Amino acid sequence: MSRVFSLLAGWLLDLLLGDPAWLPHPVVGFGKLIAAGEKRWNKGEKRRRKGALLSLFLVLASFGITLALLIGLRNLGEKSGCGVWLERFAEAILIFCCLAGTTLIREVREVFRAVDRSLEEGRTQVARIVGRDTARLSAQEIRTAALETLAENLNDGVIAPLFWLALLGVPGMVAYKMINTLDSMIGYRNERYRDFGRFAARLDDAAGWIPARLTAFLMLLVSGRLRRIAWVHENGGKHLSPNSGHPEAALAAILDCRFGGPHDYFGEEVWKPYIGENDRQLTTADMQRAVRVNRGAEILMVILAAAARFFCTL
Repeated sequence: MSRVFSLLAGWLLDLLLGDPAWLPHPVVGFGKLIAAGEKRWNKGEKRRRKGALLSLFLVLASFGITLALLIGLRNLGEKSGCGVWLERFAEAILIFCCLAGTTLIREVREVFRAVDRSLEEGRTQVARIVGRDTARLSAQEIRTAALETLAENLNDGVIAPLFWLALLGVPGMVAYKMINTLDSMIGYRNERYRDFGRFAARLDDAAGWIPARLTAFLMLLVSGRLRRIAWVHENGGKHLSPNSGHPEAALAAILDCRFGGPHDYFGEEVWKPYIGENDRQLTTADMQRAVRVNRGAEILMVILAAAARFFCTL
């Protein structure tokens, strides 16, 4: 039960606090390591090999260091009479740091509030959560981008970390966050990262393959739209990413709207196939419904992960 306690404690901390600006965050450290490695190695020949080696090293190091930390705290707890609780406390903090459900929802809500005030405020706010260029986005494109990000990052920031927690424990969860951070920083298909970040992008695709489809299933389940699962599978496969399209297709089915189309990344236009047929105007009510779906899917996944941690200790 102590393993379940650490999961629930970490999840409740995220639910209540999100990502406080005053708290040092491991993902920020991940980003600095990746940026330093990219600056040092993304030049000259054999960039693909250099990027793969950097990615593998950082993922294995994040797993190994987390495992060593937890084992060390377990041994210290046994010697000091604290039992497993030092280890469980550290697990709860790490789980809290690996979840991003509350912060994501807050940011999406702020985007809708900002764009209701002015187009420029909306563009500035949505730039905080998307990688695309936002300087020329319309109000509809801003709202669309926010909801696409909400769906995609339900997988990246909540369901996938909990999936790897259930499968490989907290070290697996931390390693997944490193994989996802690598992809978000160097996994682009532009001239600078096409070779160096190729392995990181493929690794993120592999790590998120099952969780992305599980995310779509949970979204449909909590919204009562499971009959659309075949449509979601078909349309989710249209996306350039093998994973991102499935949660986006699920949300498009739930809201009866359309995602995709042309987007600018680093000054280059990227055309994403449309997902959904109804090109209607999105509203704050759509955002509120999407948030409820996200929270429902998150709660179901927490229950599944807690059950996995409980039965693995029997």
